[in-house]
Amino acid sequence: MSGNVPKAIGLSRREALIVTGAGLVAACTSGSQDETVSDVSVENQPSAAKWSTSPSLPFAAQEIYPCEHNGALHLAGGFVATSGRINSATAVHNLWRPGDADWTEATPLPVARHHPHMISYKGRLLALAGFEGNPATGFWIMQKSGWQLVGDEWQSIADLPAPCAEAVLAETGDGVLHMAGGRTPNGEANSAWTDQGDTDHHFVLSDLNGSWETAAPCPTKRNSTAGGVLGGNLHIVGGRTVIGRSNVDTHEVYDVNEDRWRTAAPMPQAQGGLAAASLGGKLYVFGGEFFNDGGGVYKEAWVYDPATDQWDSIPDMPNPRHGLGAVALGNAIYVIGGAKQASGVDTSELVEVFTPA
Repeated sequence: MSGNVPKAIGLSRREALIVTGAGLVAACTSGSQDETVSDVSVENQPSAAKWSTSPSLPFAAQEIYPCEHNGALHLAGGFVATSGRINSATAVHNLWRPGDADWTEATPLPVARHHPHMISYKGRLLALAGFEGNPATGFWIMQKSGWQLVGDEWQSIADLPAPCAEAVLAETGDGVLHMAGGRTPNGEANSAWTDQGDTDHHFVLSDLNGSWETAAPCPTKRNSTAGGVLGGNLHIVGGRTVIGRSNVDTHEVYDVNEDRWRTAAPMPQAQGGLAAASLGGKLYVFGGEFFNDGGGVYKEAWVYDPATDQWDSIPDMPNPRHGLGAVALGNAIYVIGGAKQASGVDTSELVEVFTPA
């Protein structure tokens, strides 16, 4: 398999749990599922939708935001693991094109980050925000900076108005880039989980040479959400709150023409730490984790149709995961990495493919 062991900022298991908070609270379920899955179809489903496999990542990773760019899947940054347990953030950047036997290395990020948001925007690959380590303290510092890949070099773009992480990053049909929700520092301090809280920030960018501006704030403050663009409007679903670490089923839609939000049908189940992708005019949602009753991950996956404002179940994930990515490419959605137990254990290199009917 292509790719070397990631160059990373190391930290102990205890440090990782202290500094990353709700997304990596020490909770787990017993056992794990078999990772060998091929063309798994689920009975009693209303369609011929199916799961299959794709070449795995070169190494296990979670807390990632991969994307499609120029016909390839790209993944940069995130937490990497040894024997399934997270131990560091990485700067490594890998890509995969349909037909390739394995993922291959590309230009690494300038520094190691976990939770960097990736997107293809106006022909450029971007990586924004997330967390960088402070070797002196062992804490993770939330960032507001980002880069664009120009040739083989990552170049800085305008900083966000404030540090941000665990948000939704998407481009709407009008060519505007949106960073909405997530977490941000509550005040001047930005060196520990307790310094940060949920935010209603909604930042927009229309020119890579310009500056970020603000749009109508999100109605609900929450982090670890997922989302996508349907009909030119931004949908944000699920997530959780820092206070109480409660998962939510909230579904809100930003109307780009009116600069306002509305409420849409909630998810059938509250899921945080999930992933989503838009395909064929519908929003597909996968995975997530919970911390009550010993903790665990969600096997359930869903599809939302804006024409009816309704959710339907789709075949369960063969290997349920959280802290994963979901990317539409061609006529399928690639569900990438994540962890098969709650928190930072049982991290996976799996890439599974969901093909709607």
